[in-house]
Amino acid sequence: MRRPTLLTLLLLATLPAPAQDKPAEAAKPPYDAALAQRLGADERGMKRYVFVILKTGPKADLPKDERDKLFTGHMVNLNRLADEGKLVVAGPLFKNDRQYEGLFVFNVGTVKEAETLLATDPAVAGGALAFEAYAWYSSAALMEVTPIHKRIDKTNR
Repeated sequence: MRRPTLLTLLLLATLPAPAQDKPAEAAKPPYDAALAQRLGADERGMKRYVFVILKTGPKADLPKDERDKLFTGHMVNLNRLADEGKLVVAGPLFKNDRQYEGLFVFNVGTVKEAETLLATDPAVAGGALAFEAYAWYSSAALMEVTPIHKRIDKTNR
């Protein structure tokens, strides 16, 4: 009888192991109708938003003091919209070759409503930022981002 070669043993080691008992699946949390209603979720747990890409505006070459003033107002406006429940997510983008500056997700049903909110932003109104806005369908759980963020932000901005 021949002894198994090292190659044969290595090949045998790569074969799948016999099926093991599957681990028990985690219990699915029960449907929470009150939460779904509070978040504005549909039957899939989703809702309509408007997704906005902020871009470098037509007045990118503003003097620093004027630009700083516009962006101070921009931040005040963001906080106001978040407190009103209109702005769900916002943040800057890292430097890129497309001149994309940041993004917003608005809790509104139409692009027109989002454009009305964007008109209140000093950086947009002042030409430092421009935007593209798109209707977007995503999880209604996004509505929980701002309240959670406020609990983990040490700076309390």
